[in-house]
Amino acid sequence: MDGYGLKLISGWFDGRCCERDVAAEMDAITPHLQLLKDMGSSHVVYADTSRGRHGAIWDPISKRPALSPDEWPGYGRRLTELAERMADFGVRMAFHHHMGTIVETDQEVDLLMKHTGPAVGLLFDTGHSLFAGGDPLALLKRNVSRVVHVHCKDARRAMLEKARQGDMSFMAAVMEGIFTVPGDGCIDYLPILRTLADNGYSGWLVVEAEQDPRKAHPLTYAEMGFRNLKAVTEEAGLTVIS
Repeated sequence: MDGYGLKLISGWFDGRCCERDVAAEMDAITPHLQLLKDMGSSHVVYADTSRGRHGAIWDPISKRPALSPDEWPGYGRRLTELAERMADFGVRMAFHHHMGTIVETDQEVDLLMKHTGPAVGLLFDTGHSLFAGGDPLALLKRNVSRVVHVHCKDARRAMLEKARQGDMSFMAAVMEGIFTVPGDGCIDYLPILRTLADNGYSGWLVVEAEQDPRKAHPLTYAEMGFRNLKAVTEEAGLTVIS
């Protein structure tokens, strides 16, 4: 594919570093890393889906797996070792904080960064931070030096409030339209992108919106999100190569 100038941005992997030792986790992810490496990807989207995350995305958002305070140091050491092995392989870790997982809230992202070494890069996701009750801009400012990949997902305020007040499941909220593309929701992307620009970010900005395609035509929203994000990105002082 490289001969045609095509590359794969990245690819999701359901990690289990909380449940497996590092050697077993590396064995499990190696075929995926090889595919990404062959396709020219620099990072893998790694989310730790231990302790029943797949079930949790259908459960009320108040019921999801979590780490106890005394588990964080050991978990951070294992994750760092795994990330170092990935880097040696040639595809680095972009850790995705995600609803329904053991790293969901802004506070848990901070703990992740505290207990891991620099090999653990952060995938910063605006929509997941907001849905988890956080402040995307504040989260970014605290951890911008670790950001290696960015998912730009906007949110609809009324649906966000309904989902959190009603303790909806992640998937129910998605299907009802909690997320949308940049510029179509309530997130102010200009200060976020300026923070990235001011800190020398050079990497992917991925337009995202997990929506019901029967309610939101995928191509229409993809084009809208690209136009909106490109305009704000250039205003923020980042050079866009599309």
